[in-house]
Amino acid sequence: MGELQNHAVEIIREVKKAVVGKDDVIEQIMTAIIGGGHILIEDMPGVGKTTMALAFSKAMGIQEKRVQFTPDVMPADLTGFSMYQKENGKFVYQPGAVMCNLFLADEINRTSPKTQSALLEVMEEGCVTVDGVTRSTGRPFVVIATENPEGSAGTQLLPESQLDRFMICIRMGYPTVEEEVEILKRRQMGNPVNEVQNVTGAEQILWMQEEASQVFIHDSVFEYIANLAKATREHELLTAGLSPRGTVALAAMGRARAWLKGRNYVLPGDIQTVFGSVALHRIRLNTKAKVGHARPEEILEQVLMQVKEPNVRKR
Repeated sequence: MGELQNHAVEIIREVKKAVVGKDDVIEQIMTAIIGGGHILIEDMPGVGKTTMALAFSKAMGIQEKRVQFTPDVMPADLTGFSMYQKENGKFVYQPGAVMCNLFLADEINRTSPKTQSALLEVMEEGCVTVDGVTRSTGRPFVVIATENPEGSAGTQLLPESQLDRFMICIRMGYPTVEEEVEILKRRQMGNPVNEVQNVTGAEQILWMQEEASQVFIHDSVFEYIANLAKATREHELLTAGLSPRGTVALAAMGRARAWLKGRNYVLPGDIQTVFGSVALHRIRLNTKAKVGHARPEEILEQVLMQVKEPNVRKR
């Protein structure tokens, strides 16, 4: 492993100080950050979504801002606004919360669709347009958003156009009895997030993303990604499958995982490992699936079993 991979491993190690028993989830989030994407963490309140996001922001040592989304949060709170200054007779831009490196959107589906949509441009292009002037956010720019499950009190569904801009969607789940005991023990000593140390900075994160983007993908693996997407689009229990943006995200996640494992080429196993988190929020169940209580995770596992894996040898 190179020095940058070691830094990534150190970030993961620091986050584990605050989050117990979710090693796979932590690695998926780190992979998405290296892949240059945004992360959506969906689960019941109280399972550690915000703790996870805060631990990553502290370990990476980059400028972060946090917004607790409520119905009264306005688009201008995120993108910024121009204010007239009487002293000089000019309108001066007041930066919004997204002008940072890491934006923590807490309970993003509790605010209005109008405010949710204010994030579309900044998540796709890393910039905001206010009064006809386009301004860039910091680099790198990562959104880690948490949301409560569909149907929870006071929630608004995220539009498909915004869901598709998240590289991955993660569900943390409840801890085991042993893990919960460990959580209780750590809480005796205070907030475990306070134990997380800064191990990198913005420059190192950018280098990680640059190196990962150069990882080689063989044509047969590209075809494998396309066949997985096709299988979701044609599945009998789905009304919508993986979008083209989703296949791009799947390739980026595959590169990032290969890089994190110290390889300069992607294996089919890399794609299989990240497929669920990339596709989970992009597929839509049809009526037959809902009546039969089919789970999206089970359908995605079926797709992986149905699509033939290419024969790519390890170097």
